[in-house]
Amino acid sequence: MVSINVSQGDALENDSSALVIHAFEGITKPDGILSTIDSLLSGVVNSLIKDGEFTGKSTEIVRFPTLGKIKPSRVVLSGLGKKESINSLKIKEKSAEVARYLRNIGVTNISIALLSESDTGISEESFGQSVAMGSSMGLYQFKKYKSPKANNPEKSVESISIISPTGSSLPDLKRGVEKGILLSNAVEITRNLVNEPANVVTPSQMANIASETANAAGLPITILEKDDMVKHKMGAMLGVTAGSAQPPKLILIEHKGDPENPDNNIALVGKGITFDTGGISLKQAAGMGDMKGDMSGGASVIGAMHAIGTIKPKINVLGVIPAVENMPGSNAQRPGDIVTAMNGKTIEVENTDAEGRLVLADAISYIIQEKGTKRVVDIATLTGAMVIALGHVTTGVFGKTQSLVDEVLKASKTVGEKMWQLPIFDEYKEQNRSDWADVKNTGGRPAGSITAALFIGEFTDGADWAHLDIAGTNMASKAKGHIVKGATGVPVLSLVQLVENLAEAT
Repeated sequence: MVSINVSQGDALENDSSALVIHAFEGITKPDGILSTIDSLLSGVVNSLIKDGEFTGKSTEIVRFPTLGKIKPSRVVLSGLGKKESINSLKIKEKSAEVARYLRNIGVTNISIALLSESDTGISEESFGQSVAMGSSMGLYQFKKYKSPKANNPEKSVESISIISPTGSSLPDLKRGVEKGILLSNAVEITRNLVNEPANVVTPSQMANIASETANAAGLPITILEKDDMVKHKMGAMLGVTAGSAQPPKLILIEHKGDPENPDNNIALVGKGITFDTGGISLKQAAGMGDMKGDMSGGASVIGAMHAIGTIKPKINVLGVIPAVENMPGSNAQRPGDIVTAMNGKTIEVENTDAEGRLVLADAISYIIQEKGTKRVVDIATLTGAMVIALGHVTTGVFGKTQSLVDEVLKASKTVGEKMWQLPIFDEYKEQNRSDWADVKNTGGRPAGSITAALFIGEFTDGADWAHLDIAGTNMASKAKGHIVKGATGVPVLSLVQLVENLAEAT
């Protein structure tokens, strides 16, 4: 990962490959540091503005060489758009775009002139956090299995330095950068897990990585094995794993932030299907390889717990990952089978490809009964119907507890991860009714995301509950802003922000 630091001094005296200077839309003449650069470089900035080559629009990135007249090798003008609409999220997105642009032209060391709070309304801490997050997340690449090319060495940005003209802003700036790096690392943990192939990230390996992450953050971790699941009568989860040679794991990572108040708690429960063939209800071959990402919910919980363990909010947080493989082996469950979940409810398995909700049912039942969980947020690549409804832009949010749903939406808005609430009216429950069991695991095609959410809701008695369907947002087909091609890391930032908000409210 790129090294990001802060320093005090004259940005024109920083010996970097590129000096980035942000400017707002509507700029008519160079001022401040741009005025100095313009004077030293024979009016180049003024010419760019007058000729309309740089207007400050948010899509603009313009560079020019400095010809040795100042220490940075080149200056990069970065448009931020209209001043009245600037915020920390836009700084994050532009930082990602600029960092990728400079990497692509071979720049290794970047310096960035600090934008003052008086100019932007953005605190130095927020600016530092946004630059660190945007740059780190935007530069992310997963090339672990790509062989290096001798005649085409990999381009990479090695360091980014935010330059402040005064020392008074350095403590806040540094604090923001440190928080930004922490959150970026959390997202990277998640992205790495999701981008790995399923022959590497099995349920056992997911448990190993969870253990490494928990141990590094100083968090206790418990891993339940198949025998434990049998003991606790987790028939739903055991049914999903029956067709696989890979043993299932139920991973529990704990942050005891408020041990004197055990009821001040929340569980983040992430679906961890490390590969989903659909089971006996086999998926089509086209696109099945993408099902290595069906554990994105679980990966996001592991990433979030990394950050939570360092931030140490005053709230008890339980990260839960039911890690299972869904395969069509000779022992696999069949359509029409009836299984009994840990809470005693019987389930008709109408479709073995609706397996994520089954493992979540037992995982949630376990933490409510055995851990006294009062609030549950589950995260899952649950339904293709979610992609049809909201595409690849927005995560669907459901829940029986509006106050918790509101907190989720508030957190997502703060961090810029788009989410939208969908209804779970009682009328939809009729689609999940079974002639042979208490409930069936699919309600058919109409309102498929809603009926899937309602199925999970059947196992949340005694706890507030919200559900995030990230089937459309866990992966991206191209880079834009801090999102890169491949695993996105959504909704790690929202989960961490949610926990921080709840801790502050107690």
